[in-house]
Amino acid sequence: MSQRHSDTALLDAARACVAERGIARTTVADVARRAGASRMTVYRTFPDAATLWSSLLTREVGMIVTDAQATAAALPSARERLIEATTRAVVALRNDPVIRRVIELDGERLLPYLTTRRGHAQEIAIAAVREYLRAGRRDGSIREVHGDAVARLFELVVRSLVTASPALIDDPATPAIDAELRLMLDAWLRPSETTR
Repeated sequence: MSQRHSDTALLDAARACVAERGIARTTVADVARRAGASRMTVYRTFPDAATLWSSLLTREVGMIVTDAQATAAALPSARERLIEATTRAVVALRNDPVIRRVIELDGERLLPYLTTRRGHAQEIAIAAVREYLRAGRRDGSIREVHGDAVARLFELVVRSLVTASPALIDDPATPAIDAELRLMLDAWLRPSETTR
């Protein structure tokens, strides 16, 4: 397979198609055409359309989480890094063209991940939070917490904010909501004065 038809090129083509018209209105043939590949090339890489869409969404979330972590990396404490990375990820997910289009047009595809199961994208986020929590307990910036429970709760909070993003895109209160999220997370994680 040529570089032109690599996993990355096919996912880039899928991203462009989904950002334009959503998942339900995009076919594997559309992705192949956008990538300049054959349908069989797509199917050799992704055995079915569901795997293609899942891989696209996982990559999208993974890149946003990685970018948010990189932006926060220079902050002095793990608590500050976690709060910065979380709020940046929420804003980026809210504005991401693929995530927005899927929420707006293909909400039924997200419903299982909102109600009954976690996908690979959610596991990426939970693992990142767990690492921040461990680092925060080591540097004393995060109180003693049940790491698994808090990491999962973090993901649920972020998930709810992201799925509500159509209501927040043009809301003049959204910057204030983002600021309040920072304060809420800080109050939740900060050690009490008596334990410092």
